[in-house]
Amino acid sequence: MYFQYGETEIEYLKSRDKKLAEVIDKIGHIDRKTDKDLFSSVVHHIVGQQISTKAQATIWKRMNDELGEINAMTICGAEIEKLQSFGMTYRKVEYIKDFAGKVQEGTFELEGIWEKSDEEVIKELSALKGIGKWTAEMILLFCMERPDILSYDDLAIQRGLRMVYHHRKIDKKLFEKYRRRYSPYGSVASLYLWAVAGGAIEGMKDFAPKKTR
Repeated sequence: MYFQYGETEIEYLKSRDKKLAEVIDKIGHIDRKTDKDLFSSVVHHIVGQQISTKAQATIWKRMNDELGEINAMTICGAEIEKLQSFGMTYRKVEYIKDFAGKVQEGTFELEGIWEKSDEEVIKELSALKGIGKWTAEMILLFCMERPDILSYDDLAIQRGLRMVYHHRKIDKKLFEKYRRRYSPYGSVASLYLWAVAGGAIEGMKDFAPKKTR
């Protein structure tokens, strides 16, 4: 499954911003995978914190191969040592076990959260151990497919903004200008800013000042 968007979002963003329009035309449609299972998405994001994408994929494959399915029952039933053996730190295992326990007890309702606003989802997810605002925003975008997510705390988003608009620095005030401009389709804008930050367009550079020793 990929994040769903089409001509409506594209034409709106292009009409709002000429520079972003050029980026969209050069890159074309972006396929970014999503995970519609909220439980596994939360666990996947905890697993991936502060490690490479490759390391995250390796751990995730081991978990799926061994547990069969990533849900509250399989996580609660697995010993701490078993989960650590997949390549996770004790702290991450603690976060995942705590989340699984809350789901199994019913103190965190997986189904009910889908009906809540972006702000309410961020508040509820951020109350979990190991989940901060940025992780909650990524879950909103890549699991719940909310249409208007642009994260100030995402360094690659800031890098993409610097590259597209030739800024040396993105402060909160400047970020909010772009967030309002892209709304209500900030999530699609995020896909293109990530692509730019990752080098999708040859010759585009980051205008951040060089760090001196």
